Amino acid sequence: MSSASEHILPERQLKELQKAMLDFMQTQGYADSAAAFARETDNEGFVADPKDRHHNLLAKKWTSVIRLQKKIMELESKLSRQQEEMRNGNISASASARRGSAAQRTEWLPRPPAKTRLAQHRAPITRVRFHPQYTVLATASEDMTVKIWDSESGDFERTLKGHTKAVQDLIFDAKGATLVSCSADLTLRIWDIADDYKCVRTLHGHDHCVSAVSFLGADKIVSASRDKTVKIWEISTGYCVKTLTGHAEWVRSVDVSADARLLTTASNDQSVRLWDAATGECKADLRGHGNVVEIAKFAPANAYAALRRLAGLQPVPQPQSAATAAGSGSGSGSGSGSGSGSGSGSGSGSGFGSGAAAEGQFVISGSRDKTLRLWDTASAQLLHTFVGHDDWVRDFVFHPSGKTLISVSDDKSMRVWDLATGRCAKTIEASDHFTTCVDFSVVSPVVATGSVNTEVCLWECR
Repeated sequence: MSSASEHILPERQLKELQKAMLDFMQTQGYADSAAAFARETDNEGFVADPKDRHHNLLAKKWTSVIRLQKKIMELESKLSRQQEEMRNGNISASASARRGSAAQRTEWLPRPPAKTRLAQHRAPITRVRFHPQYTVLATASEDMTVKIWDSESGDFERTLKGHTKAVQDLIFDAKGATLVSCSADLTLRIWDIADDYKCVRTLHGHDHCVSAVSFLGADKIVSASRDKTVKIWEISTGYCVKTLTGHAEWVRSVDVSADARLLTTASNDQSVRLWDAATGECKADLRGHGNVVEIAKFAPANAYAALRRLAGLQPVPQPQSAATAAGSGSGSGSGSGSGSGSGSGSGSGSGFGSGAAAEGQFVISGSRDKTLRLWDTASAQLLHTFVGHDDWVRDFVFHPSGKTLISVSDDKSMRVWDLATGRCAKTIEASDHFTTCVDFSVVSPVVATGSVNTEVCLWECR
């Protein structure tokens, strides 16, 4: 037992605990037990003393634990309610009532000024990612490091070193047990969060800068590279199991649909492509942007109602099983799309179910042509163009409610878009330099942005 305890507590803390236990046993009259315990722990001669700092320490600690457990339960309950409100996109009716209008509902949106500024990196920030379950933020930078922060307090926790060139992207798995990063050093690294963020595997295979990474289900990851390819990797072995080719230039980003059936990629060749994740077949080539496409992402299912309204498409019944939807999906034509600008796509259209529950129905892309564009994956047609940024669009994130989208740009701004109308509902000056990345926490109402000025800003949503 003693050897097991040594792995749990440092020697000094172990001695403190033993003396607190002896004090408790002696003051409670357990003389024989106290004598035996003192012999076994080499604490013979210890005598309980009311003036000693160990006196009643065990009872005080126990009382503190009970009090903390109660506080934790209260906070968990509060957090659960807050997360539900955030997912619904609304402040609770009671909160609205306190402001004098119980009927009025307001989105949880970022409000200036920035709540916290994190300044530990020494080069431009390339990516910010929130942990899916805890108040943890990971940031990547051109300074070759990944840094971990407490997103609630803003406290710096640790630096992950290993990459030898700029870290371009990173992502947590759905359970938050693993972090994967990719770099201009041609590698991807897998970090085990439970094992003190130890790097457990390094993946080699790309011939140029690895620019983006995403999880493909629980057992695979997919990466995009300046070598014009997309690679699918097996996490357990580190082997590349498939290489997708088709883009003519640098592949900037890769995203995976929620059901892991489809991939979408963005490239310097000004296209967005859709791929069958199982076969590696390119299903569609979406054209319409007039410059490099920096980012492309699948819209979450809770955004479909707003996006169909935006595009002038008929609403679909809600909901049906994913299997039924995939089997009976019919094309969702885009003849009534209301987007400005023009665009077209080529593709077979097969395998893109558009039933109520089918995943991957819509893709949104952001480009150096200063616009974001909405695409229908079934028909491979452009449905809408979001116009408002004055410089390159670098990144965007969907609000947990599915009602809005937050984008960032080299125009130094963060813009909030109403997905049902396509209008820019709010513009915030996010930085004094190019704003490169953004993420929205699903744990607490906080948005993070990163900038070329090496700072990460945390924005409170209320």
